[in-house]
Amino acid sequence: MKSIKRPKSLTELVTETLREWIVSGDLELGEHLSEIRISKELEVSRTPVREAVNRLEMEGLLTVEPMRGTFVFSLEPRELAKLCDARVCLETAALREAIRLNPDALHEDLAGCVDDMTKARDRNDDSAYLAADTVFHQCLFDHSDNRFLNDAYQAISKKMAALRNRLGRHPEHMAKSYREHIELTDAVKRRDLDEALEILKSHIDRKEGSYWNEATVSENA
Repeated sequence: MKSIKRPKSLTELVTETLREWIVSGDLELGEHLSEIRISKELEVSRTPVREAVNRLEMEGLLTVEPMRGTFVFSLEPRELAKLCDARVCLETAALREAIRLNPDALHEDLAGCVDDMTKARDRNDDSAYLAADTVFHQCLFDHSDNRFLNDAYQAISKKMAALRNRLGRHPEHMAKSYREHIELTDAVKRRDLDEALEILKSHIDRKEGSYWNEATVSENA
């Protein structure tokens, strides 16, 4: 039996639009949002905007502060450190299971992402590169055969994509990122779990990765 596809509601459309604005960087971290301005810009009533705000607050992309308003999420260095720690735990667990259960399929998809990254770099398309970066890390969970791991990752994946789009465009970072994605893909091809895990940990570790360096430079200056 086929399920009936229904058109998306205004709330869903507004939610998707605001989410994309946040993830892509069209809205700055910590930026104050006006429901009135958004409703006018999207030509909708304030009701779907308010409902979209509630959904995105649950996703952690927006923060609603009583008497102050609605703001795009922002992270202090200590919070960023905890987020990166969570990534290490989740992604290494997913990688371990994916290599154990689906190494060939995992390698095929990772190699496809690297190919997309290569093409994006050739045409200097940073946005396309970073989108492929996001897909690359999702592949670990897609092949882990553990929906609970994936559900846990989804709680932070949009936030990570938003940070990636803001902090991942520096040429030196992108060159390092590209090299490490290639090395990780090669380790998966050889089914070298220990090396793959070490590369992944170094890639996202909060004290060595570019997210940490970029986020803490202003505080340490």
